[in-house]
Amino acid sequence: MSSENNYSAQNITVLKGLEAVRKRPGMYIGTTGIDGLHHLVFEVVDNSVDEAMQGFCTEILVVLEGNDVVRVEDNGRGIPVDIHPEERVSALELIMTKLHSGGKFDKKSYKVSGGLHGVGVAVVNALSEWCEAFVHRDGKIHTQRYKAGISQGLAKEITAAGLPYVSTPERRGTVIRWKADTSIFETTTHNYDALSNRLRELAFLNKGLKITIRDERLTTPKVHEFKFEGGVKSFVEYLNQNKTILYKEPVYIDGTREDGAGGEIEIECAIQYNDGFNEIMFSFVNDINTREGGTHLVGFKSALTRTLNEFLKKSKHSKKLDETLSGDDVREGLTAVLSVKVPNPQFEGQTKGKLGNSEVKGIVESFINEQLELYFDKHPDVINNILEKSVLAAKARIAARQARDATRRKNLMDSAGLPGKLADCSEKDPAKCELFIVEGDSAAGTAKGGRDHRYQAILPLWGKMLNVEKQRIEKVITNDKLQPIIASVGAGCGNNFDISKIRYHKVIIMADADVDGSHIRTLLLTFFYRYMTPLIEQGHVYIAMPPLYKVSYDRKSFYAYDDAEKDRILSESGRDAEKVSVQRYKGLGEMNPDQLCDTTMDPNKRNIIQVHLDDTVEAERIFTTLMGEVVQPRREFIEENALLVQNLDV
Repeated sequence: MSSENNYSAQNITVLKGLEAVRKRPGMYIGTTGIDGLHHLVFEVVDNSVDEAMQGFCTEILVVLEGNDVVRVEDNGRGIPVDIHPEERVSALELIMTKLHSGGKFDKKSYKVSGGLHGVGVAVVNALSEWCEAFVHRDGKIHTQRYKAGISQGLAKEITAAGLPYVSTPERRGTVIRWKADTSIFETTTHNYDALSNRLRELAFLNKGLKITIRDERLTTPKVHEFKFEGGVKSFVEYLNQNKTILYKEPVYIDGTREDGAGGEIEIECAIQYNDGFNEIMFSFVNDINTREGGTHLVGFKSALTRTLNEFLKKSKHSKKLDETLSGDDVREGLTAVLSVKVPNPQFEGQTKGKLGNSEVKGIVESFINEQLELYFDKHPDVINNILEKSVLAAKARIAARQARDATRRKNLMDSAGLPGKLADCSEKDPAKCELFIVEGDSAAGTAKGGRDHRYQAILPLWGKMLNVEKQRIEKVITNDKLQPIIASVGAGCGNNFDISKIRYHKVIIMADADVDGSHIRTLLLTFFYRYMTPLIEQGHVYIAMPPLYKVSYDRKSFYAYDDAEKDRILSESGRDAEKVSVQRYKGLGEMNPDQLCDTTMDPNKRNIIQVHLDDTVEAERIFTTLMGEVVQPRREFIEENALLVQNLDV
């Protein structure tokens, strides 16, 4: 009998309840790594924020308890605990154990919400070893406990004496407490800073809402409280705090427009220009960070470009430029935050990275255009500064185009279009190829001797690199230190960067383990962040970890990557100090090719760090602080972190 005839109804598996979530968690939270772990927290917090959007919640508390337990509290209305007329269970149990259940589908209880798909808290419950819900409502306290998403009895009324937190008789709201399932997640240890950054973002987007995070895993609990009365205006001021701004107050506009289906779209936006050359643009829909943009962002960009071109025509700056301003011109040095609240958003997938509603583009575009015209008419000094900046950007764009053309004509590259100093690999599949960017010809020579030429390429750097933080694109693409990197990666630079064209899926920065090497790494990371951002976003940038020490005794050699490992090796050696040799590597060039291969280049033995871009807001602040022209923030950063490097052997 064929296998086709064996296929019958008994072969069909039906996953009941929340089994599907536990079976395929990635479909619901993206990953079972640290990002997925944090996604659970944000799903619960988003429900509390939805209460705040409706005007029923003013405070949210996130607590990291010991033993990887998380607790989220709010002072909203509290999840209903009465019996659902059709399902015959409490509304609390329904929401906690059923996908696509909640009060966000008929738009009666929630006009707008971030937790649109109704799977949030149920998914948290499903992916937890255990979960508890506490509801403070109408002067009573109800609770229900779950294990692996399954209720352990009916919802019941309790007294405050049975609570794992402090309460008051007049309290109202919902408390969700859970422990993530260690059999599902790669780690169940939460990162306080990563959670704080997202909570700060939510506080910016909901002016007046107080969000507090407390880390009780520490002997002395760490606490951050976020509350911003200025909304996205405060957000822009925060992003620009270490930059030189062109005018004092951010342009702030907000209002509502009908969506054509009986609902209203709320639009809030703030923009402020600085004297830098990079665009900082964040867009949100119902408090969800739309990292991939969408129709709302397209509408905003179109409105900004059109408005500035209209004002350019009637300004004194029009004589300075023969072309119209492009979108890139008007966004140079721009810091902007756009937040829209849409009753029926159409996102691409559960991760909600991109808005697809076609009607939103026109609504946002006409509103932004109208409001900017009104603002600029009343503030001629502001529009004058912006136009002056944009015209200079346009001239730089034209110069960059000419520089690119000139660069192509120069005989700086070989016949294959690659730098002459690049020792390329023979493999042609980018997914299998690695590019080592190595500091200095000496180290590069060692690396060439230790590489596997089949899939490892070596590109040496020489001389002082350019700090691109305060440089326009034409300075970057014509820089003789950066041209070889741009050509080797093979995907362009800046707005012309195309991630699909990269020649290596691993770009590994390999510099000496000293201060100069750290500086080289920082300069390269700044370049990749500013002009090849997707390279970092998609995880293609790595940092090599060469050993600091070689410890030898009994004709054997051991390598230590930090002082603690060196001390451990010395302790385990059991030898007198004079019988043990400790060599401190000052540079990669001091190592033999086989040593560099064994310790730093061989994929089966090496340690490399993958560079992640987890929080673009924090990354922007750090790069501005460390690499920008304003000295005071950098001095303060160094003073605050001096203790971390006081034992650094330079």
